[in-house]
Amino acid sequence: MSDNAAPIQLFAKKARVYPKRVWGTFRKLKWASMVVLLGIYYLAPFLRWDRGPHAPDQAILIDMPARRAYFFFIEIWPQEVYYLTGILILAAVALFFVTSLFGRVWCGYACPQTVWTDLFVWVERIVQGDRVKRMRLAEARWGFEKIWKMALTHSLWLVIGLLTGGAWVFYFNDAPTLLEQIIHFDVPWGVMSWVLALTFSTYLMAGFAREQVCMYMCPYSRFQSAMFDKDTLIIGYDEKRGEPRGKYKKGDSWDDRGHCIDCTACVQVCPTGIDIREGLQMECIACGLCVDACDGIMDKLGLPRGLIRYDTTHNQEAREAGLKERSHLMRPRTVYYTAIITLVGAVMLFGLMNRAPVELHVLYDRNPLFVKLSDGRIRNGYDVKILNKAHEDKVYSLSVKGLENVEIRVQGAGEIKADQLHVYADSVGHFRVFVVADKPADARENVDFRLEEVGGANAADYDGVFMSGKP
Repeated sequence: MSDNAAPIQLFAKKARVYPKRVWGTFRKLKWASMVVLLGIYYLAPFLRWDRGPHAPDQAILIDMPARRAYFFFIEIWPQEVYYLTGILILAAVALFFVTSLFGRVWCGYACPQTVWTDLFVWVERIVQGDRVKRMRLAEARWGFEKIWKMALTHSLWLVIGLLTGGAWVFYFNDAPTLLEQIIHFDVPWGVMSWVLALTFSTYLMAGFAREQVCMYMCPYSRFQSAMFDKDTLIIGYDEKRGEPRGKYKKGDSWDDRGHCIDCTACVQVCPTGIDIREGLQMECIACGLCVDACDGIMDKLGLPRGLIRYDTTHNQEAREAGLKERSHLMRPRTVYYTAIITLVGAVMLFGLMNRAPVELHVLYDRNPLFVKLSDGRIRNGYDVKILNKAHEDKVYSLSVKGLENVEIRVQGAGEIKADQLHVYADSVGHFRVFVVADKPADARENVDFRLEEVGGANAADYDGVFMSGKP
């Protein structure tokens, strides 16, 4: 091989996709979805929810220092991680349920990558023009026009990224307080580092990666086919009606030809750059923009809409065979998903409605296992934790059942009585407790620790042990 020979290219460089502007039913739905979702994302941290004098009043807050998560009336402690597990199960099954019914509508309308990419493309189109102008600008030599348009585009992208990162940290801090700190340029470095990291990631993912996130990074596009069946709603091309395709001039006959005029409008508007006429593809995010583009062409030609449309494989086959179409909503898979969602949701709701306002945890002291006192009685040590989930200070009384002549001593600064254990609102009380009792008959005696709220009806129990050695 000559030294001057060009290197062999085994892989083609990924061509940048320049989606063309289109208007129609599904484009309107995408705009509406983007406005609603971005509105929720940016404004939700400023919603207030009164939880009492000793609790934050931010409706949605993940309080990392206090180790609490708040979502309106729901409050999750670290010990209640099973609620988070339930939420993740519900989210996953709901995604499978929606996918089995409507295909990848999540990807096309609600995925954060899709929403922010739509916003970035809109900014790009406003500054640089529609598809052809953007392509020409990208190929043009660097000059004044290209420099200022590119600089303005990327500056606006960075501003959106900064707002995205700034809104995210509001969910982990009191939003009005943090906003005031931002206005006065007094933001803690720990918070600012997250803002900068999210600014850069948003700028990179929505400005450059775009459809490649859906095609190469997101696992959902890889296993979606496992959730599809013949009754799943997908975007399909009516090959029987459209083929054979070919260019069309006004006045030409439609005899012996299909309705597809090979205008490639469906390809030009696709945000992932695929040709839907080649069949369902992994890259398709079911956004419906190709449907809007094709319907617009059909309107101009005076032909019926629906050459490209949302449809099911079963109904496509039924029409070709002259059979009756059927609804895709009720089928075994959707019934199973509905049952799982209902069951998990009901369990979580029952747990939240019956959530105990106080919890008791007792850790047995194993070093030493027990101490024999001079009067012959036995002493065991315990670490007691009282979780006061109420939003006001509480006083509790601790007792032990199952022992004879029992006495509870609480170690601490000053005199602490077992029936006067003070625990602050929305916090955990730690107490070092010694239980003294007559030597039981068994070396290991099961006992019941009983915690009762003084002046209230709340109580908690904990099954423990009392060690005394050999009889």
